[in-house]
Amino acid sequence: MNIGEAAKFSGVSAKMIRYYEQIGLIPKAARSEAGYRHYSTPDAYSLRFIRRARDLGFSVEQIAELLVLWRDRDRASADVKSMALAHAAGLKTRIAELQAMVRTLEHLAEHCHGDDRPECPILADLAEPTAAESRSQGPHRTPRFGADTPASSRNRGVR
Repeated sequence: MNIGEAAKFSGVSAKMIRYYEQIGLIPKAARSEAGYRHYSTPDAYSLRFIRRARDLGFSVEQIAELLVLWRDRDRASADVKSMALAHAAGLKTRIAELQAMVRTLEHLAEHCHGDDRPECPILADLAEPTAAESRSQGPHRTPRFGADTPASSRNRGVR
């Protein structure tokens, strides 16, 4: 099948197919006399496998490992299970981090008046160092930006 057909079959765009070929995730496609790529049925199934793994959030490096395991009929399923569980644990950590970000943003938004005043606790918080930066740098005061900054002056027509 040509690259368009392989893309349609697998759900992977032609651009990504060429990229996966370039980085060695899939083997270089056979070429016609005119130079067009031709993919075998196993290549198309590999692309479908890659697409599904990407949909589950696996990295390209992890997918390369999974492809090796998928092609190895003598593999131990415990190896695959271990990778899947490690990935799930990483996703849970990322979910917890994202939920903490949501809570922080909602908290900041609750304390923002959202009116014409220039004071904004959201911007003030973003200007503060993180807890890790505070520990490494010691005490220091972050400059506050107020009504005399270029961004806030634009809204009043002042330059």
